[in-house]
Amino acid sequence: MASISSSPRTVEEIFKDYTARRAGLVRALTFDVDNFYSQCDPEKENLCLYGHSNELWEVTLPAEEVPPELPEPALGINFARDGMQRKDWLSLVAVHSDCWLLSVSFYFGARLNRNERSRKRLFSMINDLPSLFEVVTGRKPVKDKPSVDSGSKARNNAKVKSFFLSSSQDGQAKNNSKLMDENYGDEEDEHGETICGTCGGTYNSDEFWIGCDICERWYHGKCVKITPAKAESIKHYKCPSCCTKKGRQQ
Repeated sequence: MASISSSPRTVEEIFKDYTARRAGLVRALTFDVDNFYSQCDPEKENLCLYGHSNELWEVTLPAEEVPPELPEPALGINFARDGMQRKDWLSLVAVHSDCWLLSVSFYFGARLNRNERSRKRLFSMINDLPSLFEVVTGRKPVKDKPSVDSGSKARNNAKVKSFFLSSSQDGQAKNNSKLMDENYGDEEDEHGETICGTCGGTYNSDEFWIGCDICERWYHGKCVKITPAKAESIKHYKCPSCCTKKGRQQ
């Protein structure tokens, strides 16, 4: 396993490490799936699937030292390979790999300052990306090589904005927002004055919002009954008001 002598310390560094390890695992479970499948020989000893911070993956034995430098992936993924349908086995490995990615990130994140809401911000950034399980099962297909910005760009195409970031004065939120969406910094002041078209409530950084592609008004997701998961599949969102107007014109 790769050394963690220079372990990530900030939210941005930890998120970068997460996306790199995730990219390696996505590659193993999709693009390199035949190679990965062949390496998980049930006749071998307990094997683990690792995603490294250089975006590479590796099937190997678990670390010998106790405790290990990092949390360990699920042991013995190779034993169930021939006892399940291939797609079900890959889905199972993906779920365990999702858990491992989170455990590694929050191992690094244990030292983050709780009072600055850093851990919450880290989880929100991670949660914006499709899980490995979603990718492997086809719920969130990967068309191109995985990248750090893949999740945020998909959301931008649907004009969907998830406002999970804290508007702290120390500049950390601005740096983080640039990582998630290169255009977010230019819109930050505008979002601060956003009013929900349904309830009239003002923008809150902890709530999910969605913008109408017709009237360009913004709404709380809960007010228009749209969840972040549902918003992922919407290419062009039309608010209830615009839907009603169209119905009357017809």
